[in-house]
Amino acid sequence: MATIEEALEIEQLELNIFRGASTKTQLPRTFGGQVAGQALVSAVRTVEPRYQVHSLHGYFLRPGNPSQPTVYLVDRIRDGRSFCTRRVTGVQNGEAIFTMSASFHSGDAGPVHQDEMPKVPPPHDLPDAQVTLSPERLWAMREWEHWDIRTVPADRVYRRDGMASQQQVWFRYRHPLPDDPLFHVCTLAYMSDMTLLGSSKVTHPDEPTQNASLDHAMWFLRPFRADEWLLYDQNSPSAGFGRALTGGRIFNERGELVAAVVQEGLIRTPREG
Repeated sequence: MATIEEALEIEQLELNIFRGASTKTQLPRTFGGQVAGQALVSAVRTVEPRYQVHSLHGYFLRPGNPSQPTVYLVDRIRDGRSFCTRRVTGVQNGEAIFTMSASFHSGDAGPVHQDEMPKVPPPHDLPDAQVTLSPERLWAMREWEHWDIRTVPADRVYRRDGMASQQQVWFRYRHPLPDDPLFHVCTLAYMSDMTLLGSSKVTHPDEPTQNASLDHAMWFLRPFRADEWLLYDQNSPSAGFGRALTGGRIFNERGELVAAVVQEGLIRTPREG
């Protein structure tokens, strides 16, 4: 399947207009993380190198056709001394399939604090999913064969009182990536859509649902590498009316909180017919 370099590849067609590559996939619609990642790469291409992306907010408007490239239109909303803002619209066949706002910051000095990382088994104590999954589930992992994804068993998840649904996943890209910090940020934007909606199904494992990402927000808090182990501490505080709210905190192995994610997704009962 496609490498992350291929999945995030874009070409510039005109000032503020980019085209993202379509890649080999088993999925019936374009993976949301790929659309978000390509949109963020497009925004990055219009910002001076001294700015680093610190947040994004996106909406998945229509399912994308994975056999067709997506065109990204970038609006330069603001260029300030400390912050820059970009709005990106992903288009296929003349219709918007994704829209995103991204904010960039040059960095400042200020107070520092963070939550403590949950006490979970280290990734090296957990089996590689590509070795342990049944053939029926292994097809999904083939889509992301370049990622090492290790889910913490339910009986070893660090539980917090009052949390409705929790899931914890270690992940990393299997191959060395370029040193460019912004490439790692765009790679994490791609990865962050993977497994997160699954945290809403932990307490409903046998209930059939139609699933899709509806919106996605991320905050990038500290430098990290996506080719080193990251813990995705996920939870779903609410589900109802066919939608589920999910969230995740992403830590590196040193316990540093490097990113936070919030997503609402579709988990509705399949309609007859």
